[in-house]
Amino acid sequence: MTEPSLLRFEALDATPLVTDPFEFVYVPQFVDAKAFAEINRDFPRVDRGGSYPVDTLECGPHFKRFVEALEAPELRHAIERKFGLDLTDCPTMVTVRGHGRTKDGGIHTDSLDKVITLLIYMNEEWPHQGGRLRLLRGPSDIDDYVCEIPPVRGNMLAFRRSDRSYHGHLPAEDRRLSLQLNWMIDAASRDSELKRHRRSALLKRINPFG
Repeated sequence: MTEPSLLRFEALDATPLVTDPFEFVYVPQFVDAKAFAEINRDFPRVDRGGSYPVDTLECGPHFKRFVEALEAPELRHAIERKFGLDLTDCPTMVTVRGHGRTKDGGIHTDSLDKVITLLIYMNEEWPHQGGRLRLLRGPSDIDDYVCEIPPVRGNMLAFRRSDRSYHGHLPAEDRRLSLQLNWMIDAASRDSELKRHRRSALLKRINPFG
């Protein structure tokens, strides 16, 4: 049984969908403030860059309950209402990042097999100029942005993947906690992505200094 109180659905419902330059919704402190500290404390330790499937990491009970809440029908229904989509047949994929690298943040739109990308940031604070996600007007200028999101305190972004959904950030190498939930176009795409992430996670465990 999930806990709806972990997530501020009322804030998501009350926030208008932005449609220019692409469809997105940004909800600061989407994670309930009372739950944030416990989830943050249970966040899996990830000392290297890259994305890790949740099932490859050791997670505390509060973080596990958080993931369950994200994959529960309540959030799917809220996202469906916001974007005017039916995600019933779109399987979910949950990955975690725990450390920023100087090579991260290049401008991109996300892959074609993603329908919706939802990001939640879990640092308590973030003093750096880099590492703040920027939603961009085009593919060539990281400073031409419509919204900049600090990676803190349960800030949540959800966007509909398109040929215009450009985003990125300036480099920052530090502990940067985020969870990404994707609704994928089909199970085959989800399984292929997870297989790739699991292979990468295994290689990092085998060769942690490589």
